[in-house]
Amino acid sequence: MKTLLLRLRMVLVLVLGSLVLAGCGYNAIPTAQENAKAQWAQVQNQYQRRADLIPNLVATVQGYAKQEKDVLTAVVEARAKATSVHIDASQLTDPAKLKAFTDAQNQLSGALGHLMAISENYPDLKSNQNFLALQSQLEGTENRISVARRDYIRAVRDYNLSLRTFPGVIWASTFFRSYQPMAEFSADAGAATPPKVKF
Repeated sequence: MKTLLLRLRMVLVLVLGSLVLAGCGYNAIPTAQENAKAQWAQVQNQYQRRADLIPNLVATVQGYAKQEKDVLTAVVEARAKATSVHIDASQLTDPAKLKAFTDAQNQLSGALGHLMAISENYPDLKSNQNFLALQSQLEGTENRISVARRDYIRAVRDYNLSLRTFPGVIWASTFFRSYQPMAEFSADAGAATPPKVKF
């Protein structure tokens, strides 16, 4: 009877130990995925904030720089393109879709850069309080975009690592087979080359 009781205890300890060890890391993959999705939502939030500021900036500059219609048109078109390219959390595993989104946002950044450069030609515009406030908000938004993208990259790295490292690799190959690695932001081809400044 004593050996039966001892064996029963050993089996119970092994079963409980196995359950505790089996639960180790099980929640890491879904948690990391949800964190990456939340960080992506923050990236989109900051891009939307920038897109919302642009009509006011264009209207302010338009009043001062009527002859710069081509640049204003380019900004409006780039904004329209950037806001038409959407990528939701379910598409974060597709690098091509992420690249299309990033390219549209980069085109808008370039158009805004041209607009800011043109503002240098108009001293009255540079001293206009509305323009200065909008310019400051856009600069702050660009910084927020950079931080949001950095946080997204970290969250994706953590998620992708949880799919490829122990014990996550076990869970990824059993219970989370449909979970795919997410695409990360990558620098543009010309990002390492300094921009040419023309006066």
